[in-house]
Amino acid sequence: MLSRTAQAIYWMSRYVERAENVARFIEVNGHLMLDLPLTPANQWEALLYTTGDQDLFKEHYAETTRENVIEFLTFHEKNPNSIASCLFAARENARSIREIISSEMWEQINKFYHMVQNSDRRQAIDSMHAYYTNIKEASHLFTGITYTTMPRDEAWYFGHLGGLLERADKTSRILDVKYFLLLPSITDIGTPFDNIQWSALLKSTSGLEAYRKKHGNINPENVVEFLVLDHVFPRSIQYCLMEAQKTIGAITGSPSHTFHNPVEQKLGRLSAQLNYTNIEEIFAIGLHEFLDQTQLDINEVDQATFETFFTIDPAETSV
Repeated sequence: MLSRTAQAIYWMSRYVERAENVARFIEVNGHLMLDLPLTPANQWEALLYTTGDQDLFKEHYAETTRENVIEFLTFHEKNPNSIASCLFAARENARSIREIISSEMWEQINKFYHMVQNSDRRQAIDSMHAYYTNIKEASHLFTGITYTTMPRDEAWYFGHLGGLLERADKTSRILDVKYFLLLPSITDIGTPFDNIQWSALLKSTSGLEAYRKKHGNINPENVVEFLVLDHVFPRSIQYCLMEAQKTIGAITGSPSHTFHNPVEQKLGRLSAQLNYTNIEEIFAIGLHEFLDQTQLDINEVDQATFETFFTIDPAETSV
């Protein structure tokens, strides 16, 4: 497979996954506002830290209001992580590989893009639940179409890899933001106020029902363990990295628990570190420090993927 084709489908999947995650964060935050005594600015500012765009936001807006944050994260063309920007990038990547993806995939990503571009921006604010539910469902439809129409060849695996790494990154970010920004006082730990926030965090990953089936009552340590270390919940960091490791193996043909390139090495090491740690060790390190390092490690896997599979060897261009 050509490197540019592999890169296009990898980023197509990452951008669709990113758009869906931003929609999740906004919708859950809107519901959370009804129950929390925080000022709106504090609550909506937390979303900017989730995507890492707080500095860019300040360049374009004077106040961190509900309307400004929603506009910035959903429609702003200068924000590369806005839903509209992600869908534009996903659609352009899909356009460049139309001969690789199925016609149904192209039709859905095209509809998805135009749905957001042509929407009434007031609807995102006035009918938040319905609007962002439509975005999540459009993303799920694209993922389902991809799953049922693409052959399990290299193109499929590169797309699957991109979605998994993006999902692992976003789970780590929303967990980190909760720990550092959404708890204003140490006295709130363990209170109903604290439990509401942890429940909202689980909702943002569609994990509340799965968590309650496994653990019952909300407990911060159990929530962190569920979202970081769970082996079967599809949005936990560990699950995503385990699946990513299998996906890389399918691309390279390397036997299990071996590596022949930096991607396999870095991904294998990161997955093993999570596999052989526990929640007590994570809190002993410090949750923020642990998540920050995990995000850096995921970024290193992404960079290694670029260097291993997507860059063109100078020798190839001189032939």
